[in-house]
Amino acid sequence: MISFLKSYKNTLIWFVLAGVLGGYLSYIFFYSEDKTAILPGTTTNGHHQIEQQCDVCHTNEKKKNVFTSSGVPNSACTNCHGEDLENFSDSHPTRKFKNPENAIFTQHIDALSCVECHSEHNAKITENMGVTIPEDFCAHCHEVTLENLESHQTLAFNTCDASGCHNYHDNVALAPGFLLKQFNVADHKEVKIRPTGDLLDRMAEEGIRLKDPLTASQANAPADKLEDGTHLDDWDHSAHARAGVNCMDCHTDRRNAPGVAWIENPTHKTCAKCHDVETEDFYKGKHGMRLKEDLSPMTPAMARIAMHTDAAHQELDCNSCHTSHRYDREFASYQACIQCHDDEHTQNYEKSKHFKAWKSEIKHASPTGSGVSCATCHMPTVERGGSLVVNHNQSENLTPNEKMLKNTCLHCHGAEFAMSALADENLIQKNFFGEPERRHPGVSWAVEAAVKRGHEAEEEMKAYLEAFKDNEVIEYNQR
Repeated sequence: MISFLKSYKNTLIWFVLAGVLGGYLSYIFFYSEDKTAILPGTTTNGHHQIEQQCDVCHTNEKKKNVFTSSGVPNSACTNCHGEDLENFSDSHPTRKFKNPENAIFTQHIDALSCVECHSEHNAKITENMGVTIPEDFCAHCHEVTLENLESHQTLAFNTCDASGCHNYHDNVALAPGFLLKQFNVADHKEVKIRPTGDLLDRMAEEGIRLKDPLTASQANAPADKLEDGTHLDDWDHSAHARAGVNCMDCHTDRRNAPGVAWIENPTHKTCAKCHDVETEDFYKGKHGMRLKEDLSPMTPAMARIAMHTDAAHQELDCNSCHTSHRYDREFASYQACIQCHDDEHTQNYEKSKHFKAWKSEIKHASPTGSGVSCATCHMPTVERGGSLVVNHNQSENLTPNEKMLKNTCLHCHGAEFAMSALADENLIQKNFFGEPERRHPGVSWAVEAAVKRGHEAEEEMKAYLEAFKDNEVIEYNQR
């Protein structure tokens, strides 16, 4: 037996090591939440939060090469991004390329497949918005643009989406008809009071019967839970108390956990019982996408931008921003953000005019809705089903930032100024403290084309163009 072991010593060692390695990899693949060790490459900034949940992208839908980018079906992408594409009027839907007349365009780029342009695990070739094809890919289909548009003849194709102009999936904000309406609009308009969403109003509109308001004396938590007077006072001054939402409404779950009398720390699923629209939005953004996939909550330590080290392991859920019991929207609009974020853009916010306007609002020196907090720009109020709600998907208008133009910037600024600011990376890092270094030519190009068509306001437009020439235009080829 000993001689046998000696003879096959190396073979036995190999089998043992293979078994250990196989067991380790099997544990990671089937049981561990952290699957970094078996990833084929670095995931994009938009998806790294859920890289542990491989089957979100590599679905059960039958397709060849299931463990490669080419094996990811379009449905895996549209499950998360389909609604956005519909809302933002997708400029290049797959149906466009299924038309036989456009089949020639797919010879160079398979425009029918999402992963043709957005393949994962390719960090070396991944550009902004997860694009993994050459920057000049527009040239394959749009060479005629340079021939027909005089304003574009000196531009390079690798600048189409890099200068605040074009977004492959949505060009609505930059349509010539829209831009033409923006000429001669002042850079800084009279501030419009932004609408604010209110759940109580929405519930009333939907015919949901609201309960009578409650006071601290009516709190129905167990006696030992009411000993903390701070929690009780916070709840007493909250929208929950005004809406008749008592302690047991959040701290118990009789439907899903009938045997549990008291839940010490309600989760986002508890909030979703009333705040379903907000929760669904939250799941779509970087803050909440892990919760949607039943992963542990996102923490600042997982982020790829600068965060405060003392907040590194703070788990992100509804209470992270809204603070339990008080649910203070004012705190959630600004202080909640800076308790984690520590990048240059965030650090400079308090130097900006936006912050001064926000400070004036919270001191009641100016009307509600006139200030500009972090949430004003990154979580704007939108219309959903005929009601106004705060969009809790803080990623929706972040990339590309031109999405912010219509639902945020135009409340207070002209489009030309706003486009110039959004295209100025240095100004963005300074949190818009100052003025754009160069003027964006998008509006002037639309006006110039209208003049050539003999637009009825031609003389006024010519005066505008003369004034524009005095400003320095973005040098696209150098960006």
